[in-house]
Amino acid sequence: MIGGTSNPIPRQVADMSMQMFSPKRQVVVDMVMVQMISAILIFLGILLFRNAEISQIEMTGYTFGVFISFFILTSIYQRIARFV
Repeated sequence: MIGGTSNPIPRQVADMSMQMFSPKRQVVVDMVMVQMISAILIFLGILLFRNAEISQIEMTGYTFGVFISFFILTSIYQRIARFV
């Protein structure tokens, strides 16, 4: 019973927390897309600025990470574009 006499939480605070902790589906998709973009940028940054210091196996792993992140990002974007 939110906002009743026995509940110490005001109704506005309860409504705000319900909206904050149950995000819409679009917000979750946006957060995943931001994480994929940041993963691509981090992997590319490592490849560009640390390429003389990392081994060939590490470079292969980072390149693989760029391609996998790009593939996941494009598949998410494709699903979003399909529903819009």
